[in-house]
Amino acid sequence: MVFRADEAARAGYEEVERYLIPRHGETDESQRKRSKNALLDIVDSLGPVINSYPTWHPLVCNHDNKEPETTPSKQCGYEGLDHTRYFVHGFITCPYGDGQKVIDSVNALPYHPAATITAEKLDVQLYNPQATPILVKCDWNKPFPMDRMIPLSIAMPLLLEMEIPKWRRSQVAETWETMRYYFLGSPHGSRSSLFVSQETGQAIKKIWEALIHTGMFGPIRV
Repeated sequence: MVFRADEAARAGYEEVERYLIPRHGETDESQRKRSKNALLDIVDSLGPVINSYPTWHPLVCNHDNKEPETTPSKQCGYEGLDHTRYFVHGFITCPYGDGQKVIDSVNALPYHPAATITAEKLDVQLYNPQATPILVKCDWNKPFPMDRMIPLSIAMPLLLEMEIPKWRRSQVAETWETMRYYFLGSPHGSRSSLFVSQETGQAIKKIWEALIHTGMFGPIRV
């Protein structure tokens, strides 16, 4: 099936609006309107709604696990996440209580050379009137193209920093068909996603295939 970014982004937004905007009867209409406007502003700032991140993304790469991480979690250094939805350049989490655990854990994340991760409380109602919505943002250190896609000059070194050291313990090399979910994020197509363009995805694929054919990770898994 052909990957259509606009359709994927639209479907993602509709799902998140249903999930995060309080229902009729839970709050008054003026609050619901404020919540919808705030959500639209967040999408405008952080990019489309997504299901999972590329494993090299700064929001999920802070861990020592052998298995890849594709969504923010305790394994990546976050505490107190609950009722969470993801965007290309950040996420919203809506824990009950004051949400301070989330903010403190984000502030304690280690330095990342490509981006700064911040957290702030939002002054609108999302998910439930009793929850405290927290916005976690990934502010990239270098400017992006107009389309806000992550350029190859950033995506590739982050991917290589994560994958190259694995040659020490790897027994087999995984093909692009297996790895594209981890390298492109989801939703994705054969060589592109809401994170990277077709051109960038094609370059990542080409470089990955060149790496596995060196034999550095072991024989290619068929």
